[in-house]
Amino acid sequence: MKLYFRDERLRAHKYAAEQMMLTLFPGQKPEYPEEPALPGEACALFGIAEGHVSAQVTWEGREAAGCSPLSGSGYRELAGALKLAFYQAGSALLDHALPWGALTGVRPVKLPTRDLREGLSPAQAQARLEERYHVTPLRARLAADCAQASRTAELSLERDQISLYVGIPFCPTRCAYCSFVSADVGRTLKLVEPYLELLLEEIDAAAEALDRAGLRVRSFYMGGGTPTTLSAAQLDRLLAACRERLPLADCTEYTVEAGRPDTITREKLEVLKARGVGRISINPQTLQDPVLAAIGRRHCAQDILDAWALARETGFGCVNMDLIAGLPRDNFAGFRDSLERILELGPENITVHTLALKKGSALMERGGELPGGAETARMLDFSIQALGDAGYRPYYLYRQKYMSGALENVGWSRPGQESLYNIVMMEELQSVLSLGAGGVSKLISPDGQRIVRLANPKYPQDYLASKEKILGQKTEITAFFGRNDS
Repeated sequence: MKLYFRDERLRAHKYAAEQMMLTLFPGQKPEYPEEPALPGEACALFGIAEGHVSAQVTWEGREAAGCSPLSGSGYRELAGALKLAFYQAGSALLDHALPWGALTGVRPVKLPTRDLREGLSPAQAQARLEERYHVTPLRARLAADCAQASRTAELSLERDQISLYVGIPFCPTRCAYCSFVSADVGRTLKLVEPYLELLLEEIDAAAEALDRAGLRVRSFYMGGGTPTTLSAAQLDRLLAACRERLPLADCTEYTVEAGRPDTITREKLEVLKARGVGRISINPQTLQDPVLAAIGRRHCAQDILDAWALARETGFGCVNMDLIAGLPRDNFAGFRDSLERILELGPENITVHTLALKKGSALMERGGELPGGAETARMLDFSIQALGDAGYRPYYLYRQKYMSGALENVGWSRPGQESLYNIVMMEELQSVLSLGAGGVSKLISPDGQRIVRLANPKYPQDYLASKEKILGQKTEITAFFGRNDS
């Protein structure tokens, strides 16, 4: 689609225009030609006049216009008005409403959370999403519900607390939809032990930095990859070191992703339990064997059910299970069957993801037999109804680029079983210190006005080659928060 800017001030907002273009017209690529568009050619023309941003959009030979008032001359005001004007014009040319209206960001829950913080009721926060951003009532209610969980979590946090993430970038195999920085352990087995050794050194450096800054860990999350790719002995050594060296005395949530059932054994679960882990994930993604095969999983649905039973036998009373809507070879009937079978198990948390075609994933590179956006939307709408009817409540939510149907990922929980880490990480309520390959620490000032990101190398090999940088970088934690020698 060709994009034109009549006003020079709007050229700084190409990204906002591109994001709305992708939301309205998936698959289009932005062009910025000098010459005018041909009659009937797909294009959008933006301008500013009389305190409004205007958009004139041509799509499939038809034209529509939209405009949005400017509430100010700042960067955010201009970008927001451009997106709203573009949305008004573009949506008039479509035959359906977009679930999230003019919202294109990753964190839509931030808007109603801010409203609640300013004294609005959940109903008022929901109404604002519908009226200002054209969010559908169903999605606006989801966001408002998650905002209430976010606000509750925020009020429980203390200034000297952080959350901690430990990354294990290894998996038994790589799933077709995955773009996370993880390595097939079958091909990189020789890296696991040296990786673990350096991670233990990084834990020591982090512990020293946190002590100097006077910080405590409120929630602990070990993810990946698949942490249970490690052996029971390796898990025990790592978790013991975390317990001994990090300030975890006041940690109220201790999560480890078991994730793949083909990595779960009784011995590993007993190690997790003995080291104080209270929450684990067993992530089926689907309970349809043909779909599991299509995404590159080397296990069947029965293995998932066996891993679930083993977790309960080992004494885990808080388990999360993930499903993905829109997987290759899946359909509404298969997704519904998977969700209903998981509801019969009754895990404390269920996360429903929408498939996002991510750069670097096998699905993005080779394509696949995927359900359409409308069918994926039907899966998500069913999950909202079914989970609500079963007594689950949404507590965190986020969106991604290239997501089927422009939908969302939602974490659901039994009341009182919400994951604090998931909320603070997604809503940026608290600093998160990330250790391991691919980890990106996000240090947030107490007033929330300043964020500093500290990134570790993405790949295990690069992580191992960057020891001095990784360990030395921990001094920036103390510098950010200030030294505490008392």
